[in-house]
Amino acid sequence: MSGERYARSTRSYTMSRIRGKDTGIEVMVRRYLFARGLRFRKNDRRYPGHPDVVLPKWHAIVFVNGCFWHMHEGCAKHSMPKSHVEFWSAKLLRNRERDREQHRALREAGWRVIDVWECELGRDTRDERLERLYREITESGPTA
Repeated sequence: MSGERYARSTRSYTMSRIRGKDTGIEVMVRRYLFARGLRFRKNDRRYPGHPDVVLPKWHAIVFVNGCFWHMHEGCAKHSMPKSHVEFWSAKLLRNRERDREQHRALREAGWRVIDVWECELGRDTRDERLERLYREITESGPTA
């Protein structure tokens, strides 16, 4: 194995198990918000990007992003793969550009857009980040 961490078949299987919604970090965020009394819609297809959490009462939208898939800049969890560099560079850059466009469209429609990153939900920082998320959502009060 020329410097690869996993055998090709193991890596292929692992990548095939990654899902686009209801990931562990998304479920963690939703459980926290629900326990704090917030009600929301999840993965609402009516909005650009099918946001992970839509809170109409607060006019806020939350995206829970994996650091690798959304190219979290300056994060240790994001690194460019060493194989198939052209493919991964193009794919991840498209993801980041699509995210920016979707956020812009949502803001133009009057929504507050909040990103929560996978690295912020690690054991050491999880409680503080979830509390800050709650404040970010509720700070301006509910809309009419």
